[in-house]
Amino acid sequence: MNIILLSGGSGKRLWPLSNDIRSKQFIKIFKKEDGDYESMVQRIYRQIRGVDRDAAVTIATSKTQASSIHNQLGEDVGICVEPCRRDTFPAIALAAAYLHDVKKASGQESVIVCPVDPYVENDYFKALKELSEIVRTDSVNLALLGMEPTYPSEKYGYVIPENQEKVSRVVTFKEKPNAGTAKEYIRQGALWNGGVFAFRLKYMLEKAHALIDFKNYEDLYAKYDTLDKISFDYAVGEKEKNTKVMRFRGQWKDLGTWNTLTEAMEDPYVGNAILNEKCENVHVVNELNVPVLCMGLKDVVISASPEGILVSDKEQSSYIKPFVDKISQQIMFAEKSWGSFRVLDVEDESLTIKVTLNPGHKMNYHSHQLRDEVWTVVSGRGRTIVDGMEEVVAPGDVVKMPAGCKHTIIADTELKVIEVQTGREISVQDKQKFPWP
Repeated sequence: MNIILLSGGSGKRLWPLSNDIRSKQFIKIFKKEDGDYESMVQRIYRQIRGVDRDAAVTIATSKTQASSIHNQLGEDVGICVEPCRRDTFPAIALAAAYLHDVKKASGQESVIVCPVDPYVENDYFKALKELSEIVRTDSVNLALLGMEPTYPSEKYGYVIPENQEKVSRVVTFKEKPNAGTAKEYIRQGALWNGGVFAFRLKYMLEKAHALIDFKNYEDLYAKYDTLDKISFDYAVGEKEKNTKVMRFRGQWKDLGTWNTLTEAMEDPYVGNAILNEKCENVHVVNELNVPVLCMGLKDVVISASPEGILVSDKEQSSYIKPFVDKISQQIMFAEKSWGSFRVLDVEDESLTIKVTLNPGHKMNYHSHQLRDEVWTVVSGRGRTIVDGMEEVVAPGDVVKMPAGCKHTIIADTELKVIEVQTGREISVQDKQKFPWP
């Protein structure tokens, strides 16, 4: 089974835990059996492996998210990186070309495309296998998974099926309606369009070549920034006449707001929080190293991170995006392929960061022209290379790197370092990479 997981978006509706680099699918709030927490992308990847260990999974994502995916899922996970954001049709076309030209998948193989962030159980992935079989054994060009509506939602598009059978032909697609129209759609037996569909790889490549002039994966990647932004539904789904839809009655939630996200939380809080007995329907997600105390609150969500603090009525939390759009600040936390960093202090001519490197990982060998840096090792063991000289480092060691100095750090164990940057101009653009010494 080939699965393309679409991982995109900036997740501003889940501020302050999400930002342009760290989208909602990377927030660790789902409790596992061992008591640790996992993110949406970790959860769905684990579930796929539980149902089909041999499934070929490719994650279609942006450059800004690639490091977070490797950090959470490991280096072996398949990733098709978009050079820039161009909506779902170009993303799926690029992923299809990647499967065919890089992974050497046959054009006759079935491919399933689905979002990376729904909250589902194992029956959802069994339904995906059934969907894959439909396009493999039927003459249908496109097969959709239609979600049984639980209420007349204005957030989703709708699929009108020919009849009430489990699998039926699609009569038409409908755009996101108002509540009254949604009720009428549901009366007609309509299903939510959850963005889950399957096709033969050959079919998708033919559609891609019909709409985009390209030779192969490398050529499409090179001209990706010239492509029009267009959704898969508009480019392919709504125009394809030979389409079937399969009903899905299992659990399926789009956790796109704080209100829906907290419904999926097993505990009322994640992190350091205290709720007194008068609190009702209160959830806290705290990523700071200070406690959050809640007294007598009702229907409230509280989220604290280095990016900011949200205190909101749960219903009102769905409307935070316009306010978050007005907030302008540098990224205060990010995951990288080698670990993560958290900004501790920002001054006019200095920046203090806590860096965590995963065991066996290292930074790029690089230099800065406009700033000096000092590393203080807090915990763990590793090695630094400064202008070609390698030194072993342990807790308490201090390493100074003046501007222009080439440097890197390698983690033998998990390594935590306080990095202080000083200079009149501190910028992410001030970085020159060099070959490994």
